Amino acid sequence: MYSTQEEWLMAENKKVVLFGMSGLGKTHISNMLRQSGDWYHYSIDYRIGTRYMGEHIEDSYKEDAMKSPYLRELLLGDSIHISSNISFNNLAPLSNYLGKPGNEEKGGLSIEEYKKRQAQHHLAEVKALLDTPNFINKSNRIYGYPNFVCDTGGSICEVVNPENPNDPVLKTLAENTLMVWIQGSNHHTDELIKRFDENPKPMCYDPDFLDLKWKQYLKINECSIENVDPDDFVRWTYSEAMEHRNPIYKSMASWGITVQADLISQVKTPSEFNSLIGSTISKNIK
Repeated sequence: MYSTQEEWLMAENKKVVLFGMSGLGKTHISNMLRQSGDWYHYSIDYRIGTRYMGEHIEDSYKEDAMKSPYLRELLLGDSIHISSNISFNNLAPLSNYLGKPGNEEKGGLSIEEYKKRQAQHHLAEVKALLDTPNFINKSNRIYGYPNFVCDTGGSICEVVNPENPNDPVLKTLAENTLMVWIQGSNHHTDELIKRFDENPKPMCYDPDFLDLKWKQYLKINECSIENVDPDDFVRWTYSEAMEHRNPIYKSMASWGITVQADLISQVKTPSEFNSLIGSTISKNIK
């Protein structure tokens, strides 16, 4: 959308999509821009967790509540209300709902239930991403924000095909925004894996990748489905996913520009962000 550095810097309505691995600064930058008062922050994960998966999440809470005679009576009598308190900076309800496959006594889900929730998320993520043009319009028309930043989830690479010039999601984003890949180094990858190993969280994967890794895990560990340790499985799969996702991100970068994570981490103000994006556009042209 912005063919030169000058065009970007002079644009009265700047529109960007930030994508890349989770933990490299997408939400941090988006929050900083939003707090300036001139940028509308559209969080894909928040949209997924409220608009498209909110009912699934709350239904799961109600199912558990109905197992308790005490809560069942209150719920059926409309004496209590159950809902998730999801926010831009607290996506725990969505993450918790996605869950981890494995031994149910260790907090795991059956692989069938896990795949069902993965499929729900896949569909929700595509819909949320395709909502971007509508939110660009609303952010300016209704709320008066001149600029727009879309903060994508780390799993965007699982729902697009960057080799397809007519990919509906990427085409929609590229026609309406400047796509910015925040690229991490090998050091960042190692650090993210270490961080995940210390605190394993639910993830969203391409269904073919998940099927392959599930079969490989069972074979490598010589264990039955019932004996899979949920945390151990997601730790191992996360590390495998880094190799799987990096080439896709790299291919997606051809739809926009690439900014190094080390440079993004130094950005403290909207002005610095604009300067970094502008200089990156200039380098891409050269």
